[in-house]
Amino acid sequence: MTFTGELMRGRLLAAGSSLRVRNYRLYTVGQSVSVAGNFMQTLAIAFLTLHLTGSGSALGLAVGIRLLPYLVAGPISGVIADRHDKRRMLLFTQTACAICSAVFGVLALTGLMTYPLLLGLSFILGCLTVFDNPARQSIISELVDDSDLSNAIILSSVLINLARVLGSAVGGALVAIIGIPACFFCNAASFGSVIVSLVMMRPSEMFRSERAPRAPGQVREGVRYAFTTRDLAITLLMIIVTGTLAWEFPTTLPLLATDAFAGNAATYSALVMAMSVGSIVGGLVAAGRRAASSLLTLSLTAAAWGATMILAALAPTLVLALVALALVGFASIAFNSGAKANLQLTSRADMRGRVMALWAMCWGGSTVIGAPLMGWIAQEFGSRWGLLAGGIPTLILGLALLPILRRDRRVRKRGETKHVGK
Repeated sequence: MTFTGELMRGRLLAAGSSLRVRNYRLYTVGQSVSVAGNFMQTLAIAFLTLHLTGSGSALGLAVGIRLLPYLVAGPISGVIADRHDKRRMLLFTQTACAICSAVFGVLALTGLMTYPLLLGLSFILGCLTVFDNPARQSIISELVDDSDLSNAIILSSVLINLARVLGSAVGGALVAIIGIPACFFCNAASFGSVIVSLVMMRPSEMFRSERAPRAPGQVREGVRYAFTTRDLAITLLMIIVTGTLAWEFPTTLPLLATDAFAGNAATYSALVMAMSVGSIVGGLVAAGRRAASSLLTLSLTAAAWGATMILAALAPTLVLALVALALVGFASIAFNSGAKANLQLTSRADMRGRVMALWAMCWGGSTVIGAPLMGWIAQEFGSRWGLLAGGIPTLILGLALLPILRRDRRVRKRGETKHVGK
């Protein structure tokens, strides 16, 4: 075997190192199937909303209201995840989400679905996922040891994007051939894979973190800890900006598909798949890295993410938009997976649930503001502006932080050199 072949083989083995752990393999298989179903449902909700209202603002509101509970109950959900068995929490939330998806499907199939009903069900789904998310994110640290944690977090993002490709392709085909309700029923069934994987896990092989004892002021303690720990605070600040303005693709891409390119659900699926392919490649590159991303790397990937979104917004043809969106996927997954890994590796074990709940609140909860805003901008100024309004601030954020973080790195290196000299 050539040197290049050996190098590639080594990188692939490094990228998949955490898959050697049985409990983590079960987790990733179950989550991947479920996430594919979730993307089918996301597509279905978007086109059902457009079918019922024909409004970009209404689509933004539908996306935003599902994430409203993150703003209200996000920190509380993190405290609950730190106090309780995360595996049991997931069994409850995943079962409840399956029931909610089935109700979506029945109402859509019978023609009883209305826009207010859609908003109500989306809100209920959000109430469930706000408690599901911190348990789902922080349980990874209980499935692998610390040496594999960064790899496991990034690899989960890669597999999620593989599932996004599958879910978007199948969802677009189902909407075109069978109809929107089929996506909801497929998603309801997909939750079964997570439930089975959780049941099959071996609790004796888990790396249990010590549960936080019940005490007053734990929500405030978690918020204070996160925003007074420098690296956590900077990472969360970046997530707030990008989560509010850039990661609004469930709103911006359907409008780009139907407006800029005069397409349909299949066009939207193609856009999502192109972005997902880029995300998979970017995730594999990140997973092969032995060291976690630094804040300086995060600022570089944020700048790249913003720049590629601007390219996608200005692409004159669908083919060029697909190429640009693949680059968007590459940069966005590098930023998102790096940010999540930084948060988990930097935070104390007894605070991880609360920190990841704050991540969900900053990343997903900001969509409550961002999705209606991007929907309104796209409706009033054109669908391309929905991407530009996210890409430009993200580029500026990344570039603005670069000199600050570079200076901090030089100061730290000088301090380390003096310490070694002593």
